Amino acid sequence: MRTLTLLAAGAMALSASISMTMNAQSSPAAEANPLLKPYTTQFQIPPFESITPAMILEAVEKGIDEQKAEIRAICVNRAVPDFDNTVLAMEKSGETLNRVMALFFAFDDALSSPELEEVAAKVYPMYSDASDEIMMNPLLFDKVKYVYDHRDEQGLDPQQKLAVEKLYKSFTRNGALLSDEQKEELKKINVALADLYLKYNKNLLSATNQFELVVSDPAMLAGLPASLVATAADEARERGKEGSWVFTLHAPSRLPVLQYADNRDLRRQMYEGYTSLATAAPYDNRPVINEIVKLRARKAHLLGFKNYADYMTDNVMAKTTEAAENLLMQIYRPAVDRVQEEVAEMQAVIDAENGGFTLAPWDYYYYAEKVRRNKFALDENEVRAYFSLENVRKGIFTLAERLYGVKFNELPDAPKYHPEVNVYEVTDLDGNHVAVFMTDYFPRASKRQGAWMSEFQGSFVDPDGTSQRPIIFNVGNFTRPAGDTPALLTLDEVETMFHEFGHGLHGMLTRAKLRSQAGTNVDRDFVELPSQITEHWALEPELLKDYAFHYQTGEVIPDSLIRKLEAASTHNQGFMTTELAGAALLDLQWGKLNPEGDTDVEAFEAQVAKDLGMPEQIAFRYRSPYFKHIFGSDGYASGYYTYLWAAVLDTDGFELFKEKGVFDPATAESFKKNILEMGGSADPMELYIKFRGHEPKVDALLRSRGLKPAPSIGDVTTPGGK
Repeated sequence: MRTLTLLAAGAMALSASISMTMNAQSSPAAEANPLLKPYTTQFQIPPFESITPAMILEAVEKGIDEQKAEIRAICVNRAVPDFDNTVLAMEKSGETLNRVMALFFAFDDALSSPELEEVAAKVYPMYSDASDEIMMNPLLFDKVKYVYDHRDEQGLDPQQKLAVEKLYKSFTRNGALLSDEQKEELKKINVALADLYLKYNKNLLSATNQFELVVSDPAMLAGLPASLVATAADEARERGKEGSWVFTLHAPSRLPVLQYADNRDLRRQMYEGYTSLATAAPYDNRPVINEIVKLRARKAHLLGFKNYADYMTDNVMAKTTEAAENLLMQIYRPAVDRVQEEVAEMQAVIDAENGGFTLAPWDYYYYAEKVRRNKFALDENEVRAYFSLENVRKGIFTLAERLYGVKFNELPDAPKYHPEVNVYEVTDLDGNHVAVFMTDYFPRASKRQGAWMSEFQGSFVDPDGTSQRPIIFNVGNFTRPAGDTPALLTLDEVETMFHEFGHGLHGMLTRAKLRSQAGTNVDRDFVELPSQITEHWALEPELLKDYAFHYQTGEVIPDSLIRKLEAASTHNQGFMTTELAGAALLDLQWGKLNPEGDTDVEAFEAQVAKDLGMPEQIAFRYRSPYFKHIFGSDGYASGYYTYLWAAVLDTDGFELFKEKGVFDPATAESFKKNILEMGGSADPMELYIKFRGHEPKVDALLRSRGLKPAPSIGDVTTPGGK
């Protein structure tokens, strides 16, 4: 998930919004740039068809200049600093810059091009430098500090007081208390990191697009779904390899090969292609990682932290690296124990078939699928027939209407940034406008891997009554239609669509007044709660009956198949939890590193795996050269653990829905009011307790995944507090 975080929450959007003296004089070109003024389209949807990369660069430059003037006005204001003339004024500044950066981030992730890459090379350092200018502005910090020091005397409501406290902490975490010399060093570090993130992402996209696994012998296709074979043939034609089949590293191609290909060598080639991604010239990310790690360590030291992991966890629910590690190990150990059982089951299948080999990492998906078929008589290809993309889209919309009372009405004539985008107006049941929602679900060369949610426009309500409702979008890389067959989603893709829609609901249903507290502007280890709890409904029988219909016959998914899905719900959870927890622990180890020189990336990963007792049949979910979450930006750096932290919350929370009824109106209303609408306007643990009635415990997660609890399981807050 990626969002444009506005200043008072994380200080990034506003802090990245000022300084840099530019020529502010208008010109005919400026007048024609739609990014330089509020959009005149319905619901202020960006007029995508009128925007060029050059316009983005121009608007960033002018937006920075505009906000510089707005911040200067705050600094020279002679009135006693208070919430309105300092904090709220900062939140309201930078309208142009926030508008253009939201669009730029979206384009950079999903609509990359050589022209946009040239713009990105200029925008990211500019944006980083502008961020530093504001966060290290001593006059502005003095104003903020005055409001902070007098926050108990100014009659602030709880949301305003929290905004002041977070804003003050953002300044201190971004160098406000450093000496002038240290500030200059930190500025250089931040600009260098921005350049490195850009290089890392460019390498990863290029390496992904460069890879192709070409098959010319049809015998090697044995076991693969017909829809995948057809897609591979289409890919081959597009690449000028008519008569062959081409498989790529995009998940809809890669994962089915690993799961279904009878040819072991084909599985091995795909696995090794993926796990060696971005490790060869000219797209080798290992040198980039080394520079990032060294700069992050230096940044943490400048700001008074022992290491970068401590710096990143200090500002969220976990509070400490040790608290995050403690939680992870309570999940990791039971998961590894379960892996041993899974491996034994799969090896038994290999031996029964006279395979004559020991299970290797590239065999795991394939034999896990065989075990599932043997134990539960469940064939995912049979299941996929009920999960066309349009069916699943209907499912998420039905979920939103039944739980939260909102409807989705397609806007076929609305502006789109790509022809495959769908646009919807979201209304309440009385027809009142709530939000705009967009979906972009299929892979393409211009789009990075993965799935995410973000926004083109945030939400707020100002004291004068001025308000704005959000424009939210979901992006995925799901299985495409092939020939006459519609897009049939895997169970993982179904859960991913529900996951990102949960983020979308968090953004769409927000009612927080302040920009910095609206929607997903919450602690990083709380932001995954709405997304992950939404996944639970994907396979709930009551909802399946509303959306899971066979794409050919129209038959609703039968009870017998639902029972199989329920029985198999904990299948392979040892593997899935181990690779996720392992990646989260690897991330924290990178954050704890304070290297003097270069680090051998493979050796470092191997040592972490050895120290963890990682089963040899499992790799980290992401190897470092393609671990975009932690090296493509600082968004999830030393924070990948948040998926499992939030999993403790979501599984504990969903048990309340199961107890009361998965569509119980009172429980849904409580979740909507206390979690989705509140955003970051209160302490996240307080919000969770208001919804759930108690603090979450790890055992709910272990139960949901069929894992055996380790001794002395504690709750989330025990290690690090609120």
